[in-house]
Amino acid sequence: MIRQTHHCGHRSPAGHTPLSAKERIPWGGSRLIVGTGESGSLPIMPAVWAEAERRGVEIVAVPTEEALRLLRDVKAKDAYAIVHVTC
Repeated sequence: MIRQTHHCGHRSPAGHTPLSAKERIPWGGSRLIVGTGESGSLPIMPAVWAEAERRGVEIVAVPTEEALRLLRDVKAKDAYAIVHVTC
């Protein structure tokens, strides 16, 4: 499922809107794989890391190509993903 996200107005130095805790993050598995774009430029705000820790969810933040490789090797119930594909 593709979901459009709403951004909180923050921007990284590279011009990316960071992944924030205000997004609809799929927290259902024990691991959240975040594809951070071709160059790994998508930032993740500290509140997302804190929420993951609170929920006991491991965040794996890697460039998108690597994230897609990781997703091939996991069972659907074990991990959820957010994949940045525009750059």
